[in-house]
Amino acid sequence: MEWRPSGYKLSTQDLVHAIFDKNSDAGKMLVKACYGDIELFAANKSWNAILWLITSTLKVDGKPVYTGPELGKLKASLPIVWRQIA
Repeated sequence: MEWRPSGYKLSTQDLVHAIFDKNSDAGKMLVKACYGDIELFAANKSWNAILWLITSTLKVDGKPVYTGPELGKLKASLPIVWRQIA
């Protein structure tokens, strides 16, 4: 049987804290996931909330700072397994 790290499911609120507050418990878990010490899971709809938050708040001259492709790269770079959770 193959070894796997312990897994944890992040709520939308946890995901916001993980991405925007590295000193939060969720932020520390994100760092651990980067090292492969744990595995993180989150719902696809949680990513939609992050997208809304980034595009609504991070603007210059009324335009979003990040493009769609840049946001796609951000999602792909996160050590999170995205799941369709009902």
